[in-house]
Amino acid sequence: MKTILVVDDEPAARYGLRRALESRYRVVEAESAEEARAAIPTEKPDLMLLDVVMPGQDGISFLKLLREEGNELPVLIVSALDTAKTAVEALRVGAADYLVKGFELDELRQRVVNLLKLTGLEKENSALKSQLAVEGQFGGMIGRSPGMRRAFEMADRVAATDSTILILGESGTGKDLMAQEIHARSPRAGKPFVAVNCAALPENLIESELFGYERGAFTGAAQQKKGKFELATGGTLFLDEIGDMNPVTQAKVLRALENRTIERLGGSQSIPVDVRVISATHRDLPGEIAAGKFREDLFYRLRVITIELPSLREHREDIPVLADEFLRLHGKRLNRNMQLSRDAYAALERYDWPGNVRELKNAIERSMVLGPGNEIGMKDLPEEVATGKAITQKENGHDADSGMSEHDFREAKRKFEVAWITKQLASHRWNVSRTAATIGLHRQSLQEKLRELGIRRPGREPMEEEA
Repeated sequence: MKTILVVDDEPAARYGLRRALESRYRVVEAESAEEARAAIPTEKPDLMLLDVVMPGQDGISFLKLLREEGNELPVLIVSALDTAKTAVEALRVGAADYLVKGFELDELRQRVVNLLKLTGLEKENSALKSQLAVEGQFGGMIGRSPGMRRAFEMADRVAATDSTILILGESGTGKDLMAQEIHARSPRAGKPFVAVNCAALPENLIESELFGYERGAFTGAAQQKKGKFELATGGTLFLDEIGDMNPVTQAKVLRALENRTIERLGGSQSIPVDVRVISATHRDLPGEIAAGKFREDLFYRLRVITIELPSLREHREDIPVLADEFLRLHGKRLNRNMQLSRDAYAALERYDWPGNVRELKNAIERSMVLGPGNEIGMKDLPEEVATGKAITQKENGHDADSGMSEHDFREAKRKFEVAWITKQLASHRWNVSRTAATIGLHRQSLQEKLRELGIRRPGREPMEEEA
């Protein structure tokens, strides 16, 4: 039998609600918010009927506090206040429905039935999602290996909380997808999910992107602009590649997380922000801390919960499952029904996938677009996958001559720089801006170094063309 908690300071109102519902439900009464708070953990109600105007803490404030604490007990506001403002405020802070006193008893009973049914469906959906996580699926992510299941189960457990999360993993492992799914399973799901790629933004822009700016804060600031922290208020802020954030901005992010307030550039007013922060990085943050590139206090503030996503080469057993899923997804979009040959499956499992799941997805799409028949064979796979030799390896076949055999220090240094920078460029598909952000140089500094060393993309003109 479902339990309903009736919270109202008027004995007559409690009596009327009890008589209307006790034939189908177990009814528990409380005459104040304080008494209701004590009853929730012991009585474990399935639904709460809550009055607004009560001595002590009022119903709206009590509901708001419950939601801030992460309590998702469904609440039907039952009040004599028949104003749109009160109803809107009640729904805004988390009420499931609002009923004005003077209602017909049948209407009350139907509202209760509907809310309990909806709650039951939500619980079933949550249980199903948790089961899928155990079996190897988390939203759009798939992985049946032990490492992936551990990551999915951890993400599913912490999604319902408001804890700060740090997701670790190489580029292409799906850190952004995991962050989005955690948000979708959280109480903040109906609010914004705002993502910021810290590696893609130049140092002089990242602060204004995160915190916003006031009109006239700098040349070109013609009007006020809200930053990502403000835009994400009530929802989730995803700081992708936070390991690439400069130290000055790191200090301001730490202050924002600790104080729950921000200041726009050029402003002096403290603006409260209510965000859940999920961050991600492919970098070794303890190593970055040791090198003086990342703040230790921010690291501990971000890693309340840490989730590690293994590289694809660490869970090769998932490659056939992922490949089949990408065949299905791309096939639906391209209107093609294709499958992989046995040799093609074997090649996919042999390859090391430096670009991880993202590279696998793109390789399947390329093969489907260019493959002439209904079966993808070895000849249809990208060359690096078919040969088992990654692009970065092929383009750096001269790595043996990276300076280690040189007797002259200056020549050894030059050869090492050529080999190392070429490898970094190749791993970022020769995108100068992205490579510069990753290795900690300004774009102009990297371009100057490329000219100095005479590095050019194979088969292309000078690197200034690469954006």
